[in-house]
Amino acid sequence: MREFVLAGRRIADDTPAYLVAEVGNNHGGLVRDALALVRMSAGCGADAVKFQARDNATLYSQALLNRDYRNAASFGDTYGAHRVALELPDEGYVAIAAQAQRVGIPWFATAFDERSADRLLRLGVQALKIASGGVTDVPLLTHCRSLGVPVVLSTGGSSLAEIDRAVAVLGGGSCALAVLHCTAAYPADYAELNLRCITTLRERYPELVIGWSGHDVGIAMSVAAYMLGARIIEKHVTLNRTAKGTDHAFSLEPSGLRRLARDLARAHHACGDGVKRVYASEAVPLAKMRRTHGPEGYKIYG
Repeated sequence: MREFVLAGRRIADDTPAYLVAEVGNNHGGLVRDALALVRMSAGCGADAVKFQARDNATLYSQALLNRDYRNAASFGDTYGAHRVALELPDEGYVAIAAQAQRVGIPWFATAFDERSADRLLRLGVQALKIASGGVTDVPLLTHCRSLGVPVVLSTGGSSLAEIDRAVAVLGGGSCALAVLHCTAAYPADYAELNLRCITTLRERYPELVIGWSGHDVGIAMSVAAYMLGARIIEKHVTLNRTAKGTDHAFSLEPSGLRRLARDLARAHHACGDGVKRVYASEAVPLAKMRRTHGPEGYKIYG
């Protein structure tokens, strides 16, 4: 039976969706906004809140760090300055951990490199996410495998052969693993979501919990993903969709996150167990709709 435990919560085919509120860079480098997003995620019914961590000096080439990056969504004149501005300090993560504990929501983060994975472990994350770009990064996969925490792997822009190799690498250690279908476009076009790949991944990895990381606009596709078997649903969240940054426009504001949490819970209850029943609530309506045969022929009695 496929099963995955994230921050003490069992996730399996028979469980409700595990809704991850992806903050990403939507805090804009401000610890104040990061804490507000933790509170918002918990208040709107998310099951976990997620951040991202990068060690810019080792992750990016100097040429890329020096590249001009002046645009409407930039937080610095160069790409390096932009990335530095969006990286939260250790004390920020300590504050996030304390805030998350106060409001009763677990937090974890994406590690884009080995040093960030080690840093996040020191800061107390209960799981690590590997972004779609890490599917082919064998050194990163191998390192995360050795750390003894659950790993969630996104698969945007990857072939099945590449995902097979990543699963094999991560499966070679002690870590628990879940795999998320994903389209690595921001935002992703509905025609390229290819949600049936959730079924493909479920069939290919029958022992793994499969989920979906959505970069689409809205909430309907997340419910569709759950109905196709995705049990971890990750969606970007924001306090303001018009805020500065590339991800806000396709992220969910509090009202949207609240509706998504509600609709995913409803979808779980609505699935039932597949046993056909006659409910007491149907008796009165059926009495008005069914014909009864008597001496005078068929009549509807209500």
